[in-house]
Amino acid sequence: MARTFEEVFTTVDQLRPDTKGHNLVLKVVDAKVVLDRPGGRSGSSPSRVAECLVGDETGMIVFSAKNEHVDLAKPGEYLVFRNARIDMFRGSMRLAVNEWGKVEAAEPNQDFQVKVDDNMSLIEFELVQVQPAAVAPQSVAVQ
Repeated sequence: MARTFEEVFTTVDQLRPDTKGHNLVLKVVDAKVVLDRPGGRSGSSPSRVAECLVGDETGMIVFSAKNEHVDLAKPGEYLVFRNARIDMFRGSMRLAVNEWGKVEAAEPNQDFQVKVDDNMSLIEFELVQVQPAAVAPQSVAVQ
């Protein structure tokens, strides 16, 4: 008997650095192609990358769309992200999808306004090394 799991969707405000396995429904606010390299003579495949601003009712985040995902990420479109991850780039969060994730067009009945004044990618994070605290001797009461 095959086990089925119910997908749990999260929102942008719940995303944290270096996490994975996120399922989201987001609207594309803006998309700019930053790399469009055709395949070379040596048989290399073409590479395309777009930086997209996507979001929901709780906030926005930058999505780095690669290759076939660039065609899906058009402003005004709603997308479903499955098994997405958060990558860190220069101290800020980026939504990304690798070979284990999936991006597809959402059902046409989506209708929400993106909260444009809360961009999670503008928050700068810093990795801080925490030194383990010295273990203080415990006092024992003697009777």
